[in-house]
Amino acid sequence: MRSPLSRRGFLVAGSGLAAATALPAMSGCSTLASADSDPGSLLVHTQLGTTAPGSATYTAVVKAFEKENPDIRVKNLVNGDDLPQVYETSRLARKEPDVVMVNLYDKTLAWTDVGATVDVKGYLDDWGLRERVLPAALSEWTDGKGRLRAFPYFATNWPVAYNTHLLDRAGIGSVPTTGDQLIGAARKLRAKGIAPVTVGGNDWTGQKLLAQIIQTFLTPEEARKVYSTGDFSGSRGAREGIDYFVTLRDAGVFADKAQGLTSDTMTTQYNTEAAAIQSAMSSALAKVPAKAAGHTEIGGWPLAPGAVHEKPTILRSYTLIGFWISPNGVKKLSSVEKFIRFMYRPDVVSRFITESGRDMALVTDTVSRDFPLVAKAQQLGDRVGQALLPDLYVPPTATQPLITATSTAFTRGTSAASVRSALESAYRTA
Repeated sequence: MRSPLSRRGFLVAGSGLAAATALPAMSGCSTLASADSDPGSLLVHTQLGTTAPGSATYTAVVKAFEKENPDIRVKNLVNGDDLPQVYETSRLARKEPDVVMVNLYDKTLAWTDVGATVDVKGYLDDWGLRERVLPAALSEWTDGKGRLRAFPYFATNWPVAYNTHLLDRAGIGSVPTTGDQLIGAARKLRAKGIAPVTVGGNDWTGQKLLAQIIQTFLTPEEARKVYSTGDFSGSRGAREGIDYFVTLRDAGVFADKAQGLTSDTMTTQYNTEAAAIQSAMSSALAKVPAKAAGHTEIGGWPLAPGAVHEKPTILRSYTLIGFWISPNGVKKLSSVEKFIRFMYRPDVVSRFITESGRDMALVTDTVSRDFPLVAKAQQLGDRVGQALLPDLYVPPTATQPLITATSTAFTRGTSAASVRSALESAYRTA
């Protein structure tokens, strides 16, 4: 895939960000410049540090790292969803952090190609860490030119959670595995005043579920082509998948006004047992209260007749968070190596699994025993099929327009042709 940003494009985009975005404060450091000039410090830009799952564990393991390496002080710059644009602003000023902990998605897809971060493939081998990484994770983090964008770290399973207590209350004897069963279950749930499938139709959660359903009749190769090009009309499988989605939607499978719901609304509805079904990544599964978790079954998304998959599908991804090295980080390579080696240690990896319920892109035998739904998702194995997560193939400029198109798709009464047109417009207007 051609990079959506040239070096000039990155600079033009970043100059606008620099005028509009103020760099947030970081603990223990007054300015980026002072951190950059301090050889005894390592500046890490991370999304872990607020309410993100794994934040408390990250804070604890950083303290352990500093105790073992008293000559290195880790200074954390914490951002949420705005991390990519904040990082790009700092990079334009040549005051970027040394290490960045963020997922491979949207803006970050272009970073290595435009020199905002460096290829770490050589470091992975030089530091003897290749065998620590799952082969699938290495594949997803490697770009079309063979460059490894970052050191893989967090992964995720994205199955479907079914509240069996609510299903039983509605007279549904088993978890639906076909589209017809799902439609029948939705009718019975609604008759009892229970929302069937809750979904953030106005954000990324709805975008992912829509993509999963569209792939009902697409092979992985076909799905890659569709999501790379935005051609949802030229592919028979894509047309059939959208038709299937529209059938489910207009049969009342999704919660009322799903087009306006968000991921927060979705998790609240499921966690409070107002809705019976949700498609949830493992970090959301980790937050399901014990009562609801006690009668939750984990499975896949029900299939239509003629589907290319043999079993209900889930999504899996190994690109949730990785350790990216910046050009400034190369200047502190010895400290960066110590930090990443430490974070890759089996005991540290196990802490994220046992304490935070995180899935990892690294080789480990540890299971999230205190997070039963995460553990169930980890153990699904070949009982489910796998749809393609489109994040690596959607051009970054189309990412946000696709979410707008997703809201249109979840609006009841919107025709399949209109859904295709909205999805394709996301690529044309990007």
